[in-house]
Amino acid sequence: MRGAVVLGASGLVGQRLQQRLANHPMFDLRALAGSSRTAGSSPETLLWGLEGEAPSLHLPPVLDVQDPALIETLRDLGITWAFSAVPASVAFELESRLVDGGIRVCSNASAHRRRTDVPLVVADVNPQHLAARPPNEVLHACATNCTLIPLLMPYLALHRAFGVSSYHAISEQARSGAGYPLLRGEVPLVPDIPGEAEKTMAELAWVTGQLNAGVVEPATVDARMRCQRVDETEGHVVDVVFDLAQPTTLREVEGALDAFTTHADAAGLPSAPHAPMMRIDGSVERRLHLWADGLSFPTSVDPSTDLQAGMAVVVGDVQMERPTRVRLRALSHNTVRGAAGGVVLLAELASTLWP
Repeated sequence: MRGAVVLGASGLVGQRLQQRLANHPMFDLRALAGSSRTAGSSPETLLWGLEGEAPSLHLPPVLDVQDPALIETLRDLGITWAFSAVPASVAFELESRLVDGGIRVCSNASAHRRRTDVPLVVADVNPQHLAARPPNEVLHACATNCTLIPLLMPYLALHRAFGVSSYHAISEQARSGAGYPLLRGEVPLVPDIPGEAEKTMAELAWVTGQLNAGVVEPATVDARMRCQRVDETEGHVVDVVFDLAQPTTLREVEGALDAFTTHADAAGLPSAPHAPMMRIDGSVERRLHLWADGLSFPTSVDPSTDLQAGMAVVVGDVQMERPTRVRLRALSHNTVRGAAGGVVLLAELASTLWP
């Protein structure tokens, strides 16, 4: 078992990570680290904000991410892997310090995304970007923005089958995407999300880009996107219009969506869904489809043991507006697939390269 620490003791994604690592078959969660506000606290005393009860972890007091002796403490605990869910302003320096100290870092933070020396990876889509890094390097890799996932999966399925010349997307993002303050109603809901669309489109281009001498050459596609926050607890939905490079039929489009599969390098990993995307004939609904696992739509889930639940994208409302234009809606669990689950799946993949 690989000793692990979660960076972000009391945040929403940090607690999702704790939940998913509590009973993980590959990682042993041995510590939490947080800000000076939580440092020194017993993990059992931290306010738990997710569904159900907090996992029983029996961990030492929360470590301080700013402690100069942090790396030495982690080594003393036998920790070699860090799962980062701290704010970008903290992650920028902290993650680099951990990597320099020999700790492998898989990050949900945005601080190092789209750096040429830090792979940006969706484990079951572009594992080759991770594998291109020299195995003697200390691992530092990032998962993507949560809004990308429900856009990326149908984009790839259609692009591989017909070519996508352009897309226009509108997101409907749940309150949990902004963390506990908005989820708990401590701050007002503001529909506009500045910078989110630009970030999501750039990450799609990066993840789907080609490697050249180990460096990603981002893909080029005409794109427009608008991102907005809606009054829902969990789940990000995107409404997308894809313009295709060649004409096709609704049946062929549905076949391409149904045929989309997990990359072989990620197949069989504990958090990998049975299929990364599930198409339905009707409309996507958070209440029914949020916890999709690639095979079914469970509604009663224990996220600390059901690692595949919430890891599949659900696509519905598929329509042909003309022979080269497809409209659809896609749903992804933003704090699972789009955040903590995606980071853990990335680490599972990385552990096959950095044992």
